[in-house]
Amino acid sequence: MPNYLDLFAGAGGLSEGFLRAGFDPVAHIEMDVAACYTLKTRMAYKWLQEQGHPEIYRQYLAQEITRDEFYAQIPDDVLNSVLNYEMSQDNLEDVFAEVDRCLNGEHLSLIVGGPPCQAYSVVGRARSATGMVGDRRNYLYTLYAEFLERYQPEYFVFENVLGLLSARDQDGRLHFDNMRERFAECGYSVEYRVLNARDYGVLQNRKRIILIGKHGNYRNFYPEIEEIHPECLVSDVLSDLPAIAAGGGEPALVGTLPYHGHYLYDAHIKERDGQPVTLHWARPNTEQDLEIYQIVANEWAHNHRRIKYYDLPIRLQTHRNTKAFLDRFKVVAQDLPYSQTVVAHMSKDGHYYIHPTQNRSLTPREAARLQTFPDDYYFESVTGIPSRTTAFKQIGNAVPVRLAESVALALDAVWDL
Repeated sequence: MPNYLDLFAGAGGLSEGFLRAGFDPVAHIEMDVAACYTLKTRMAYKWLQEQGHPEIYRQYLAQEITRDEFYAQIPDDVLNSVLNYEMSQDNLEDVFAEVDRCLNGEHLSLIVGGPPCQAYSVVGRARSATGMVGDRRNYLYTLYAEFLERYQPEYFVFENVLGLLSARDQDGRLHFDNMRERFAECGYSVEYRVLNARDYGVLQNRKRIILIGKHGNYRNFYPEIEEIHPECLVSDVLSDLPAIAAGGGEPALVGTLPYHGHYLYDAHIKERDGQPVTLHWARPNTEQDLEIYQIVANEWAHNHRRIKYYDLPIRLQTHRNTKAFLDRFKVVAQDLPYSQTVVAHMSKDGHYYIHPTQNRSLTPREAARLQTFPDDYYFESVTGIPSRTTAFKQIGNAVPVRLAESVALALDAVWDL
């Protein structure tokens, strides 16, 4: 199977999809330290699986051994394939040297990844005094292009938010046009689609641009990606996780309840009934928030209506802004076929992700399931001490695994054509 390099890898959602489709990871490059630990832990897990020693990973998830003790049992070349760099023109040669080391003389078949999306996102631009014009993150695609020029892979896959289609530089030109011109200079034909994760077996409404480049001069080469529409509801994601209160739960392994559906198995989120999970661990909430959560959840349950902020009792309207972000409190409706988009703002509060029945916000594990991460995927912190905030950030920034796998399978089907 083709190998790949993951740029701006984050917590590895895109990589996990390609790995699951049979592609071979050469290296991952990521600036966030905690996300790098997440990637190292995942690569360690994959290696232990291949060696027939999954029990070592379980010991780690159960907090029976420390992260250092866990990593001590993994070969250096596995852990050192995760490269912690905030890339720039100043350190690019150092990064290339590390990638060359990981390739060990092999040709690189594929590059995947997408730069951080804050500079392109509509919300990010609205909150910025300059509309993100001049923000260095707008130009990270130029670093991506440097990798294309150096390694000349057969294909690349570039993912980003819809705001990329409208973001402009200081001269008024679309960044997307500049980007495609630069990729063409590197020798690539480029085509893109706007894909919604909910059309590919993800129980989440999440639109993203998936741009695919092919080396050479080609047209109409974008692969046909098979849609997946499971007959299930969001309740399938939540039903077997133990009920917990706000502030309750456990970062280490906890058992799950009997599961009577099929979605979690079909999506490869769950492997077996009763399989333990990590990070089913709810953040604490104030009494006021819990009162609002109850109102919001009850209104949906009884009337199928979303509460606007101005619908709340006056005594609960403590935010100064009562004209914008009126849906800031939102239940994750278990009786719909998909949820709202999971975003990294979850790391700040869970008001937009209220559990439908348990009067709390979602746990990292529930959010990870909406992103179709498998239950054995662990989200690390910098220190090794579990962190909900860090996990939420990584999960919200990730590409849904099942969407990534669908793209990977479609690309593999046309690889030699």
